[in-house]
Amino acid sequence: MAGAAVLRVLRTLRPRTLDATVGRFPAPGECVLTPASCVLYPPWRTSTVRTLQLCSALCAGHNKWSKVKHIKGPRDEARGRMFMKFGMMIKIAVKEGGSNPDMNLNLAHILEQCRNNNMPKAAVEASIKSAEKAKPASQHMFEARGPGGCLLLIEVLTDNNTRSHQEIKRLLNKNRGMLSDGARHNFNRRGVVFVPGQNVSTERALELAIEAGAEDVQETEDEEERPLLQFICDMAEVRKVRASLEELGMPIASAGLEFVPRALSSLDQDQLDAASTLIEALNDCPEVVRVWDNIRADS
Repeated sequence: MAGAAVLRVLRTLRPRTLDATVGRFPAPGECVLTPASCVLYPPWRTSTVRTLQLCSALCAGHNKWSKVKHIKGPRDEARGRMFMKFGMMIKIAVKEGGSNPDMNLNLAHILEQCRNNNMPKAAVEASIKSAEKAKPASQHMFEARGPGGCLLLIEVLTDNNTRSHQEIKRLLNKNRGMLSDGARHNFNRRGVVFVPGQNVSTERALELAIEAGAEDVQETEDEEERPLLQFICDMAEVRKVRASLEELGMPIASAGLEFVPRALSSLDQDQLDAASTLIEALNDCPEVVRVWDNIRADS
């Protein structure tokens, strides 16, 4: 009796094929696939190699998409936003001084920044042409106070002043900031030449500033937290200071007109994080061209 029971179990585990001539559904335990693809392993055997191969293939595809989504995607978005901001800066420069960079110093510096950041030439030319034919748009400078009392200047290019004002106010209120008249008085419009600051001591930077004819030199950082030296001068002296620094063997990162703070504000870590979040939110606003602050870089 025990032997008969064992035989019945083995028959149940044995792979079978669907017999089309019988015209019935397969009984429980029967396999409807072909014998070659329906090999059933006994309970005491496992296909470890097959399982690892399948998991490896699935994970490889997932990781590849994850890298594209979380690394390449944000980089492309940031690059697109940067080019959009350059386009807005070109419109403002053309509006202020015309489309000829030889006669418009600010436009010439912005075009140089576009080249340094690998903005396509076709996109630059399209921005200049669109600036010449663009519908009237107004430029505004919002004055604000951020976390820890830091001061902000928010440059906006818009065709709807009311909408822009409401959006800037909303972003400030959401991120521990507020509109504040008078912040503009803490900034001076100056010419600035940026030079990579690696391996340049403070003493050498001061010597370079004196030799190049700059009024002052300050330490700062770029978007990737690499040290930069900014040589500050009169707006009309930007080209002269830049040429002098190049003659002294210094590589130029960029040059242009900036709002330079008269006094810097030191923030603690919590205030610094909140201010960074606020500035990032403002920069993500499509109508915001640039944001200047008086935050001390080494705070």
